[in-house]
Amino acid sequence: MLSANDWDALLLTARLAGVVTLLLLLIGTPIAWWLARTRSWWRVPVGAVVALPLVLPPSVLGFYLLLAMGPDGPLGQLVRVLGAAPLPFTFAGLVVASVLYSLPFMVQPLQAAFEAVGERPLEVAATLRASPLDAFLSVAVPLAAPGFLTGSILSFAHTVGEFGVVLMIGGNLPGVTRVASVQVYDHVEALEYADAHRLAAVMLVFSFLVLLVVYGSRISADRKR
Repeated sequence: MLSANDWDALLLTARLAGVVTLLLLLIGTPIAWWLARTRSWWRVPVGAVVALPLVLPPSVLGFYLLLAMGPDGPLGQLVRVLGAAPLPFTFAGLVVASVLYSLPFMVQPLQAAFEAVGERPLEVAATLRASPLDAFLSVAVPLAAPGFLTGSILSFAHTVGEFGVVLMIGGNLPGVTRVASVQVYDHVEALEYADAHRLAAVMLVFSFLVLLVVYGSRISADRKR
């Protein structure tokens, strides 16, 4: 049986992943649309920046985010001007760090889905006097639905599995920043291997189910084509 602390960590992890996924849908969709449609030379450096968390060690990203959120960093100064609480070692800080860390897992599937839509459906919508926004909402978004599904699932799952970034930004505060991955680490550090095994098994099963859904949705989409 999972302990009360384990359940608290799982619930906090689910809350964090849900908030981050919703924010990534809002932030990642316009970025993916622009990357899929633009001919600007900015596409390459912007795409590289978006994909940077895929290759950058989480501790390195967490370190620079910690500096940025600190009292002398740009985010820290902005938060101070707005009169809000400092971001490090808070749930809000975890959200900001997780959004940046999971950004490519939302943007890249959406970009591929938007590119697969092609020009023809949008041109047809334009001949029917649909505005660019109408064409996007009524044509591009429905056709790119598999990309939205894949991006949302991967972003949620990736946030659940974060460790280095959340530990650097959030520390290890019970009920505030101690997510499931950190809780597993605490169990191992305390030589509580049975507790670590139970919580790790829950995360293992969850990860496997996520991959089943992702691959299943891709196979279903391919058959429809």
